[in-house]
Amino acid sequence: MYLQLFLIAIGFVMLVKGADYLVKGATFVAQRLGVSYFIIGLTIVAFGTSLPEFIVGIISAFKGTTDIAVGNIIGSNMANMLLIVGIMAVLIPLDINIYAKKRDIPYALFSSMLLLFISIDVLLFGSGKNVISRIDGIILISAFVLFLIFVLSRSRDEIVDEGIYDANYKPSKALLFILTGVLALYLGGEIIVENSISLARQLSISEILISSTIVAFGTSLPEFATSIIAAYKAQCDIAVGNIVGSNIFNVLWVLGVTSIIIPLPLDGHLIMDMGLMVIATFTLLLMVYVGIENIISWPKGLTLLLFYAIYIAMLIIRG
Repeated sequence: MYLQLFLIAIGFVMLVKGADYLVKGATFVAQRLGVSYFIIGLTIVAFGTSLPEFIVGIISAFKGTTDIAVGNIIGSNMANMLLIVGIMAVLIPLDINIYAKKRDIPYALFSSMLLLFISIDVLLFGSGKNVISRIDGIILISAFVLFLIFVLSRSRDEIVDEGIYDANYKPSKALLFILTGVLALYLGGEIIVENSISLARQLSISEILISSTIVAFGTSLPEFATSIIAAYKAQCDIAVGNIVGSNIFNVLWVLGVTSIIIPLPLDGHLIMDMGLMVIATFTLLLMVYVGIENIISWPKGLTLLLFYAIYIAMLIIRG
């Protein structure tokens, strides 16, 4: 047990350093390409911090543990929106990018609603079971490609901020920062997840509960570390863009690819959790419009944290 705790601590160190390197490299890329930090956070950073969810999904698909693949994505997205954004908003008011308000958070909501819609086969078609089929996977991937087209089509319309990091960084150095950061994030996340699962099993916690809580939180640690460090460095656009982009990546890309590899059968609990994810995404969007426009302040952050606490309590009671 003590060795596992030590390895988890090592994993946290790797996450923090990896997040720092990834933010530095991504900021330089934004400066050199002349696109906004939010676009970089929405794409490059979001993809890098979604790697743990992607790896867990693929491994789960090949092993046939589809509950872990789906439960991890739902739990991770809930942690991203409620826990991470909630903590960031309590620490520092989040000024939400106008594109996030009008396009990206609504697209994240659309993604969650699309996932729920294609998953309720029993209700829609009267079939024997709910499943994310290979055709559903193709639909999710198509929506992901559409999202990338939207992002790239507007990338030149957004204004890049003046550089905070040294603009004399060579491209090779920026690439090294990004690759090192992504690698450290991935390895740190894997170390934490593996050892957390081992500890949980010693405590006789079910794997279904593990996938929605411990594994989900573990795979969300890269988003957490990256967003907190970006916010601390006054790069709120990268912080928020990373969260929104990661959620879209998780639903459309990760589950899309995973369900193409193997169809993902769903039980009633996962369908209910998808509904909660839709509600959580709508709540986040609503908060951007209510009160001080475009600002998620600390009272809203506390509300998100309360929502997350209720969600976790529900999972634990359900077992």
